[in-house]
Amino acid sequence: MIEAELSRSVARWCEGATGVTGAAKLSGGASQETWRFDIEHPDGPIGAILRRSPKGYGAAPTRAAGLAAEAQLMQLAFEAGVPSPRVMHVLTPDENLGTGFIMQRLEGETIARKILRDDEYAAARPRLARQIGGVLAGLHKLPQDKLPELRSRSATQEIGEFERDYRSLSWPKPVFELALRWLRDHDPGPSAETTLVHGDFRNGNLIIGADGVRAVLDWELAHLGDPMEDLGWVCVNSWRFGEIDKPVGGFGTREELFAGYEAAGRKVDPSRVKFWEVMGTLRWGIMCGGMMQRFREGPDHSMERAMIGRRASETEIDLLRLLAPRGS
Repeated sequence: MIEAELSRSVARWCEGATGVTGAAKLSGGASQETWRFDIEHPDGPIGAILRRSPKGYGAAPTRAAGLAAEAQLMQLAFEAGVPSPRVMHVLTPDENLGTGFIMQRLEGETIARKILRDDEYAAARPRLARQIGGVLAGLHKLPQDKLPELRSRSATQEIGEFERDYRSLSWPKPVFELALRWLRDHDPGPSAETTLVHGDFRNGNLIIGADGVRAVLDWELAHLGDPMEDLGWVCVNSWRFGEIDKPVGGFGTREELFAGYEAAGRKVDPSRVKFWEVMGTLRWGIMCGGMMQRFREGPDHSMERAMIGRRASETEIDLLRLLAPRGS
């Protein structure tokens, strides 16, 4: 069914296209799906990815930028030289495919376990932290007058929002209480500048090849805010997948990340990065708690939700490490 709809779509905007083959769903959440397929063309097949909310699905979650904004951000990043897939087409209502966009399919790996351990990526790993710093600097330089309408949140607002999310779980955790108190006590106040923030820049949302970073994916949590938020989030221990002594995704140091960022012409504020790393760790812990709550209350009693829910305890250990006095 979807191949027929995609074939009609590509015939309208891809000159010479004769249809599509190999459509396969890669993921499907509560409101969004991702499909891979090939566009048949006289010059050879063209690899493509469809991201969509199928017709009849509700609006995106309140923190999500929305698929139209994602497409605009990805294309803006692509044109500015930030590693990003090229957006080939934005869906229209008459195509009967829902809302979303079709983008270029790039080869590479997103699975952290393979990136951190397979020989294929051994040469790239020592360069990734510094390279990622440069990518983030480029992302934070994207001109605000070309950005779509995005939500804006200060550190103070984020603390309040995550505290409400935590209280709604009715799952008391003393370490989370400690982290909330620390965040309130160390709230750095408004950032000296506001930039585009990717919002979910981490291992798993990056396509990595033997040559390093090939693309930044999943811009759905993009917003306006403190650029140090992205640097803190990529250092959260949950994205290191066991390589805890290498804070940046399990493959590099904070110093390498900061050096890459500053070599690209931007300044790092390490104290603000630390604040956002603590915030990000708590944020992930609360998200894990939300997964456990949905598993318990149904109707989706998937094992995946239960397994993610259990990871809330890991974030408690991570928070204690972050908040312990130095030298202890």
